[in-house]
Amino acid sequence: MRYLERAFPWILLSPVILPVVIWGGVIYPYLVPKTLLFYAISLVAVAAFLLLVAYGRAFFWARLARWESWVPAVLLALAYVASAFGLGFYQSFWSLFVRGDGLLMLTGAVASFYLILLSADVAFMRRLSHAVAIVGSFVAVYGIGEWLMGGGRIGGLLGNAAFFAGYLGLAFFATLLSAHELSGGWRKAAYAGATLQVVAILLSATRGTILALGVALVAWLGWLAFRRPAPAEVPAGEGRKGRRIAQIALTSVVILGGLFVAFRGELAHAPFEPVARIASISAQDTDVASRLFIWKNMIGQIERAPLLGVGAEHIDYLFNKFYDPTQIVEQWFDRSHNAFLDYAAQYGIGGLLLYIALIASFFVAARRLSKRGEGTGALLLSLLAITYAVQNFFVFDTISSFWLLLALLAVALATSGPGTAPEPLALGSWSRVAAWPAALVLVLLVIPCSIEPARAAYDLAHAYAYQLTDVPQEAAYLSSGFALGTYGNLEYGYEAYSIYTNQVTTLSGQALAEAYQAALVPLAADFERYPYDARTALYLVHVLSLAPPGTSVDQNLLSSAFERAISLSPKRSQPWYILANLSIAQANAYPAQSPERATGYAAAEDILRRYLALVPTLSEPHFVLAQLLYASGDQGGAATEAAKGKADYTSDLETARRAVVYYEDVMDLSDAEYFLAEVVRLDPSDTAAASDLAKIRAYEQSAR
Repeated sequence: MRYLERAFPWILLSPVILPVVIWGGVIYPYLVPKTLLFYAISLVAVAAFLLLVAYGRAFFWARLARWESWVPAVLLALAYVASAFGLGFYQSFWSLFVRGDGLLMLTGAVASFYLILLSADVAFMRRLSHAVAIVGSFVAVYGIGEWLMGGGRIGGLLGNAAFFAGYLGLAFFATLLSAHELSGGWRKAAYAGATLQVVAILLSATRGTILALGVALVAWLGWLAFRRPAPAEVPAGEGRKGRRIAQIALTSVVILGGLFVAFRGELAHAPFEPVARIASISAQDTDVASRLFIWKNMIGQIERAPLLGVGAEHIDYLFNKFYDPTQIVEQWFDRSHNAFLDYAAQYGIGGLLLYIALIASFFVAARRLSKRGEGTGALLLSLLAITYAVQNFFVFDTISSFWLLLALLAVALATSGPGTAPEPLALGSWSRVAAWPAALVLVLLVIPCSIEPARAAYDLAHAYAYQLTDVPQEAAYLSSGFALGTYGNLEYGYEAYSIYTNQVTTLSGQALAEAYQAALVPLAADFERYPYDARTALYLVHVLSLAPPGTSVDQNLLSSAFERAISLSPKRSQPWYILANLSIAQANAYPAQSPERATGYAAAEDILRRYLALVPTLSEPHFVLAQLLYASGDQGGAATEAAKGKADYTSDLETARRAVVYYEDVMDLSDAEYFLAEVVRLDPSDTAAASDLAKIRAYEQSAR
């Protein structure tokens, strides 16, 4: 037991390495290994804690008497209650491969918070801040190297620019806390690491974190400019001088900010992407307008279930209900890109208030530190909370950032409260007998929580690898991974669909039939298990509509999938287009002038017009309808719809391609040239479009 006691603090500290954990052998190599390892660490840590408590190890139980220490526990309890009454507890608990953000992750993070709170001392605080400084600096250096190699927005070892910057936004302040505890060359090294982290954040061009650091900078300068330190802290003359310098710096920052706003139109075209992205923030910016639309409608959805929300990991259900292709850039969203709205949507208003209380707990700890004369620590904790709150108004957490937040909060609450000696719990001898089987069960839970999902993710990655070269092998990997019955099964359906849509244009015969069955099995199973998932319904519709020639299709299943896809996300175009295409395909089986073909085309036209009634300003369906009308012989109606499509057109690759097909069919070379130029601009790799564009321009030049 002595060895376990020595190892316990290091077990608690081990999640600090999560940001550098990647494994290319699984699907989503940047996030999946991190979450699976965190589940394993959490289970082992709780098992070790039970054994230590049973064997009389002393912990700081008195720390649980403070109200702020109960905020994470109440939030976790509310999350379970909301999810129990939500759309589907299974998905709420497990989440997806791509996110790993469900109740299991929240449970592990909260458990880690309490284990650190009950055991942390000053030495642990120093270890944590030093470890984060090292890991955060390494992550920053890796990201900077990635930028130097390829440019553009960088995701570093977290695979996504927002996740990368969000983690470093917290690591930066932990690194400053580390520097505060160091001296000499080590302090300089820590400050250098913090500087590298800020540089990496800027290079990531993540506007939320950059704005958050800007707000923190203004708050820091404001605090320096107007505070009145006690004479014992700083001599009166030096205090006035320091305030004067801070006031000048604050004024300079405000002036620079004003100039930036005044000239942001020109700066939006700057070659340096971080500057350009910040300057482009406006209600007219496509991304900003899309986010504002999502936030507005998410608030409307929250108002419909204000008490308990829809449960964890079901934000996509709300998103699909108000999805509008004329307003939203992204096809699929499982977050609102605002953590505050996410908590309210999942757990109701109580969840939002508890999340705010979680952040506010940093200020409680900072106030206590300030009263003890530890002004630097208090300031850094306050700035960390401000940065986190501002950046999470625009993004959301991964396990790397959320665990770090709770770990730092636990240490802050542990070290800022009144000093009390650790005490053992007075338990009988029965506790040792009960602790061992309980600990064994927790360790064995690593198998379903981490090992089996890792195997499933491994199989899925290999199915991708064999999708075109060895279809039987691809099907075997898909079947094997899906049969494990892990929480990744919903995502298996998504990925099976993606694989099959790649295969359907390149395979034929028996290979295509095998690929079809490999995709159909997980999608059909998920369709039955997750009746609230619009994405599964749509993907099932598409796969069934792409069945190989001669394959018998379950029409009842197809009809049910159509109905569910449209009811769960009525403004999404794909099911409407597929339905219209099926009518056209059936009509084309009859002679050109036959009544049956005319009836089929009329049915397709009706479907498209019903969809256009939902999205009248969406350009693409006008061109789809124009092609149908032209094929039906209604050239006037086709021209009218094409004119509407052109009037409503905004920069969009698929719409441009649809328009090209129509205008080339009717030999309208002028409009064809315009949309071909759009295709080439949006997809420079499209050599066929570039060739057609060159031919049209050459023809027009010769005609002159």
